[in-house]
Amino acid sequence: MPTAHAPFVPPGSGWPEDPASPGTPVAHGPADVIELAAEAPGLGELCARQSVCRACDRLVEWREKVAVQRRRAFADEEYWGRPIAGWGDPEPRILIVGLAPAAHGGNRTGRIFTGDRSGDWLFASLHRVGLAALPTSVHAGDGQRLIGARMAATVRCAPPDNKPTPVERTTCLPWLAREVEMVAPSVRCVVCLGGFAWQGVWPALRQAGYGLPRPRPKFGHAVEVELTAPPAASHPEPVLLLGCYHPSQQNTFTGRVTEEMLDAVFVRARDHR
Repeated sequence: MPTAHAPFVPPGSGWPEDPASPGTPVAHGPADVIELAAEAPGLGELCARQSVCRACDRLVEWREKVAVQRRRAFADEEYWGRPIAGWGDPEPRILIVGLAPAAHGGNRTGRIFTGDRSGDWLFASLHRVGLAALPTSVHAGDGQRLIGARMAATVRCAPPDNKPTPVERTTCLPWLAREVEMVAPSVRCVVCLGGFAWQGVWPALRQAGYGLPRPRPKFGHAVEVELTAPPAASHPEPVLLLGCYHPSQQNTFTGRVTEEMLDAVFVRARDHR
């Protein structure tokens, strides 16, 4: 379809909060992801490498197709069209893990949980409990910041129908596992938004050195699991893993998730010592 729209924002071209540069190394397959994640010298460089990954052909094709065709409501906006890197406090007490960016949310704005209904609910809750500076997250560079918290996703690209394949999740795992490892010294609580994130974070926690219970507890809202802190942690106390229903439009419209339910989870995470 003829169009002047670009499929993605070139790294280092001036997009707010873009962690990458034109020289950031690009993963073109699963082996590259493993190598580039393992060799990243710091959190900033890891996020830069996450944000230019091209390891999964299906996801690359989809995210860039969406960025070109766009939704009518955002037809005049430039789309990010790249993977969404981890974002927030570099030394967080709370790590929030989600599924994947939305096609017209993070894939458009360049920041996780930003620009869609789920993000509206999530950031409003985080602001109410003191974990976000602003009640909304509209676009990268809008002045929003997380306070003692960080966000990451089990899959960094927007997937068709919001459903990444098991292979795509496995391919993306080294990005998450390395990020979990890097922030482990300060993290005291991990919050999983939805069952997919709950499933996806366990192998990342294991690779980062956390002691995990067996069998794996079932996901549920406000489910709590104590994890043995990894060797890298700056404290010996258990780390709390919390389940939280995803603030998806379906869940919030039906009342499966309420503001009070979200706030209660994040208050628990905030107050865990």
